[in-house]
Amino acid sequence: MKTEWLLEPGVTYLNHGSFGACPRLLLEKQREYQERLERQPVRFMLSEVPELLKRSREAMAGFVGCDADDLVFLSNATSAVNTVLRSLNWKPGDQLLTTNHAYNACANALHYVADRYGAEVIVADIPFPMQDPQEAIDAIMSCVTPSTRLALLDHITSPTGMVLPIGAIIQSLHEQGVDSLIDGAHAPGMLPLDLDKLGAAYFTGNCHKWMCTPKGVAFLYVRRDKQEAIRPLVISHGANEPLQGVSRFQIEFSWLGTDDPSGRLCVPDAIAWGEQAIEGGWPALMKRNRDLVLQARRLLCDSLGVEAPIPDEMIGMIAAIPLPATTAQDNGSAFAVDPLEAALLTQYNIEVPIFLWPSHPRRWLRVSAQLYNQLSDYEQLAEALNALIEY
Repeated sequence: MKTEWLLEPGVTYLNHGSFGACPRLLLEKQREYQERLERQPVRFMLSEVPELLKRSREAMAGFVGCDADDLVFLSNATSAVNTVLRSLNWKPGDQLLTTNHAYNACANALHYVADRYGAEVIVADIPFPMQDPQEAIDAIMSCVTPSTRLALLDHITSPTGMVLPIGAIIQSLHEQGVDSLIDGAHAPGMLPLDLDKLGAAYFTGNCHKWMCTPKGVAFLYVRRDKQEAIRPLVISHGANEPLQGVSRFQIEFSWLGTDDPSGRLCVPDAIAWGEQAIEGGWPALMKRNRDLVLQARRLLCDSLGVEAPIPDEMIGMIAAIPLPATTAQDNGSAFAVDPLEAALLTQYNIEVPIFLWPSHPRRWLRVSAQLYNQLSDYEQLAEALNALIEY
């Protein structure tokens, strides 16, 4: 199926998790919307986009299990996390809980609001490797205090590829009076979602990763009882627009200024694409990719002589494999490329990320599985790693 994407021929692409990859079919659909916009920009933006955007919200809501009125579109999950954190009324002494597996950009946003308002960031140390998901629950709940106001938690951790038992964690936090902000950047298209049942106060997910939409498409779900406090980062026309039967939450987020809405309008097309891409639709697609990444993890662990760090039940479509500690110096940049990662690309045409975690010099290889991948891709990776790694 690789020909259905624009991926560079000759490159073994094992990093769908970072930015996704959009199939040709959906890029063509996006171009159709862009051409409609440019033929008559005023009519398209003011008369057509509102209904098309409503259609996208309804499709997205159906896909993730919530009411369309409780969901808005943003450009990425990081923007959504910032939106929630910078909307809430923090006070000195408030504690904001997260984990040592938090995505760096979102952890930075948490520290920003804490520093600005005199709050405190508490970091729960979730062990990795671990044998039982209960260890994650225990680690988080052991850090809850009477001052804990909010927990920012990854549904699927980025550097370590771990699916947290998020439903049980949300419930346990709720029983302690603590709201949850779930960074589900990887969740839509990787895991089946039912946000109403999940019960988080706030949940965000990217669509351009595992749903394969064009870039710059994400959603923010805000539980109905929390919506009044949440304002967009950009205050625009919606702040004083007449409601006309629509919530202020929806009106404010529906127009943040002029941009290209074509990616968001492709959401129904992306959902339809996943239903048709493989027999059995999205459930079969998710199972196929998960089965493949589990095979890949076993193959790589056996080849490198290492143990899988977490049980199979905590794996979605990405998996982390331990590597020997790096001998390269750490320049402190989140965008630094490990020399081994660079060698895999330049010498073997394999695109795969390597993360320093929890800190230099420990590092992890993270593989992804999408429909364009097959087991032979990971066999090539195993051969390359054995040729490059010095034990």
